[in-house]
This record gives sequence, structure tokens and C-alpha cells, in this order.
Amino acid sequence: MTTSPRVVIIGGGIVGLATAREMTSRGHQVTVIEKSPRWAAHQTGHNSGVIHAGPYYKPGSLKATMCLAGNTSMTRFAQEHGIAHDICGKLIVATSEDEIPRLHRLMSFAEANGTPARLVSAAEAKEYEPNVRAVQAMRVESTGIIDYSAVSARLAELAESAGAELVLDSEVTAVSSTSGRVTVEHTRGRVEADVLVNCAGLHSDRIAALAGLVPEVRIIPFRGEYYELTPQRSSLVKGLIYPVPDPDLPFLGVHLTKMIDGSVHAGPNAVLALAREGYSWRDVSWRDTRESVLYPGLARLARKNVRTGTQEVLRSFSRRRFAASLAQLVPAITKDDIVRSGSGVRAQAVRRDGSLADDFIIQKAPRQVHVLNAPSPAATSALEIATHIADAAGTVS
Repeated sequence: MTTSPRVVIIGGGIVGLATAREMTSRGHQVTVIEKSPRWAAHQTGHNSGVIHAGPYYKPGSLKATMCLAGNTSMTRFAQEHGIAHDICGKLIVATSEDEIPRLHRLMSFAEANGTPARLVSAAEAKEYEPNVRAVQAMRVESTGIIDYSAVSARLAELAESAGAELVLDSEVTAVSSTSGRVTVEHTRGRVEADVLVNCAGLHSDRIAALAGLVPEVRIIPFRGEYYELTPQRSSLVKGLIYPVPDPDLPFLGVHLTKMIDGSVHAGPNAVLALAREGYSWRDVSWRDTRESVLYPGLARLARKNVRTGTQEVLRSFSRRRFAASLAQLVPAITKDDIVRSGSGVRAQAVRRDGSLADDFIIQKAPRQVHVLNAPSPAATSALEIATHIADAAGTVS
């Protein structure tokens, strides 16, 4: 009798849990190891909760293809499992004439990617968002909102009911390989498996190095800080309002997002975090900061973006500046209309030359699959990434 392959997954965010569910559905024996005491504790549980539709990404990239498919599969998953969501659509707005060429470039990406989108006039934009400032906009109907923590909890339930072993509050301490097995030691025991899948997010490069791989990128943590509109002013925004993004940066810019609970979140900005789990300026890890600062790629990145980086830091400390950024989209917003909300940390993959990885990176080695770059739209694309990982895992033995 043939024993089904055993897979150990490091990381209990939405990608790791989706992979566990996919692997168990294929008959694999699965163990998931997560160092936090709860699932989706970091990137998954601190994002904007948006089901993206894919107009931003280079045609033919993994992000483009997986986001489009993920928009459908994530929406279907929510429908099948009773998870609250709303396909409310969004506006990407050009607030000045000089942004129109970038908006049209984005529209060409949407058309190439198969994203349902159309250009609308300033008057049409106001039909969707009466308080918006726009000279032209793109309407993306298939964008939605969802609670990804709820999705993750359901994925964990499905994986466990199919036989997966789920281990919380346990940090990986060592990884070793022989010709036929991979052994993962953690603070609550050890697991021997046929295949290792690294979905460790903010620590994915460290896990890869622990497993003997030379990762092609370094994770540099960037904190995104959010405000939210006061309840009295939340009616200023009906759905989702995004700026036209800077094509040289992976961040989408400060935007306004109606959440599934009816609140309206504003942000995030993007500042270098002083810890890989640094959710405020008070969270400092000297090890994490030292590794970031000494990495040549960060210095090269900083030199190319001095002005942008300075503006982001200043906005981090100034509610007035943050409100002014939002007022570019909705002029009625003032500093008295916003209050501090939560923050998240993005695991941004940076190369030694200072370039930012702009696509998902999945690096393979014998008996190992490492997800080294899975920022937004990874939550939207989680079910698709899981299928891709499961397929890849069958080719690394």
C-alpha cells in the first residue's frame, strides 16, 4: 500500500492555509506550523480587505493571471461558505490632467489582463462617488471587499477536517534535508516530510536560508498605517476610491476603502518598519533593523526614492498631511474627519540592485517550494497560488 506524500507548510497566513486545504484535497498528509498563537496574524489580518480585479499588473505576470482568476475563485469561496463580502466596484481617479496618460496606461493593462473596466468622465465618476475629485476615472466593477481573517479561519477548518495537523504558537528553529526527506524542527517538536512549503511571509527569506537555499531577494518590512473616517463622515465615501498609482513603486497609494463592517479606512502609507512585525514606531528589533540597513538593496532603493520616502515618513507623524493626501481624492475630508486605525507590515522583496520585486516569486529546490514574494494581491489570489504551489510541489521531489 502506497503512503500518500507528507507535506510540511511553514506559515499560517491565507496562502499557507489555502495551500494546506489544496494539498489535503489531493490526498497529501499535511502539517502546518505557525509561530503566532492565531491564524492570519500578520499580513493577511492587517490588509485592506479588498478582492482585487487586476488592472495594475504587467500582462502575463503571475500577479495578473492569478489576480483575475482569484477574483472569481475568492468570490465563489465566499458565496459557498457564507463569508460576508460585497462586490461594490471601485474608482481609480486621475485628479489632474498630467495623471491621465498613466490612467490610460492602466486601462491598457486592464484590457490586456481581461479585467472588466471602463474609463468614465468626471461627471460619471460623481454618479458613483458624489464627493470625489476627478478629471477622469476608471470604473472597475468586479472589485469587492471581504474579511480575509474569516476566509483564513474557514480554510483552517476545511484543512483540519480533511486531516491536516495544524500547529499554532510554534517557531521553526531548524530545517535539514536528506536525499529522501525534509526535517523541520520547531519549538513544539519536529516533523519529517517529503516536501517543505515555505509560506512564512515576513520571514520567508529566513526560512529559505535555514533550509539551505540562497534566496534571490531579501524581505524588507514596510509598515502601512491606516486612519479611518469618523462615523459621522463615513458617508463621504460609498465604495472604494484609489489614486492612479506611481508605476515605479509597488504600492497603490493612499486610498479610501469601505470595509465589510461599513467603516471607511484610509491608507496605507508606506514607511520602513524597524521590525519585521513592527506595527508602530515603538516596535524595534535591532536584528531586523540591522539586516535591513546593511542590505545593499535598501540603500540603493533609498537613494532612488529620497523625496517619496521623506514624504511618507512626514505623513506618518502628521494627521494633517495624511488628511491632505485623502483630500486630493475627496476634497471634503479634513484632519478632524479621520482617526488613527490599525497598521500592517508588508513583506516587500528587494533585490541587491535596489529593484523591487513586482511579481510573485516562488523559488524551488529539491523537495522544497519557497514563496518569497506574495504581497497584494496575494490574498485575492490565495486559492490560485495554492494550486500553483501544489502543482510545483509535485515536481520538486
